[in-house]
Amino acid sequence: MEEQYSCKVKVEGSNPSSGSIINHMKSTLLLDCGYSPIDVISWQDAIRLLTLNKCEILEEYEDNIRSTFLVIKMPAVVRLINSFRRAKRKNVKFSRISIYARDGFECQYCGIKGKMKDFTFDHVIPRSRGGKTNWENITTCCVSCNSKKNNRTPSEAGMKLLSQPIKPDWVPFIAIRLSQKSIPNAWVSYLYWNTELDQE
Repeated sequence: MEEQYSCKVKVEGSNPSSGSIINHMKSTLLLDCGYSPIDVISWQDAIRLLTLNKCEILEEYEDNIRSTFLVIKMPAVVRLINSFRRAKRKNVKFSRISIYARDGFECQYCGIKGKMKDFTFDHVIPRSRGGKTNWENITTCCVSCNSKKNNRTPSEAGMKLLSQPIKPDWVPFIAIRLSQKSIPNAWVSYLYWNTELDQE
């Protein structure tokens, strides 16, 4: 299998003024199966994972990668298909990505599955009714159901929760640090969703 990766790879679509070497230095953001950022890897390693069916591409750069075996866009963000061991901790970061991962990237009202861009989070008990912004009152919700619920309780809106929101006891065990100036545009939304939320 490794012999396939020793072939010549041509990167197309690079900026002539910057030179193709810049594109060879581009990195790929690696997410776990729950869409949490866990590492920054080379695009070559991302291609290896893709070829081994261990990941899927979520975002791409404009550059084309051409080899004897394939022609694809350079991966900017990839997600691992299978889960891995998570470390248990007492304090799990209260963030959008953690909420979505806890709920399996599934709207907790209609059951539709999707990606981060397809969801928002919902206060089960509206804030206007004294509902708190915490693990036990925040759930994953699609835009349609969020609009339908419209500042009401689930019972008032005639909607039923698929599962009761709780605080999970897992977090990804790998932490990554990035310079804000060096973050590619393709990564921004995935890092934004992982920002910690203020609990009430």
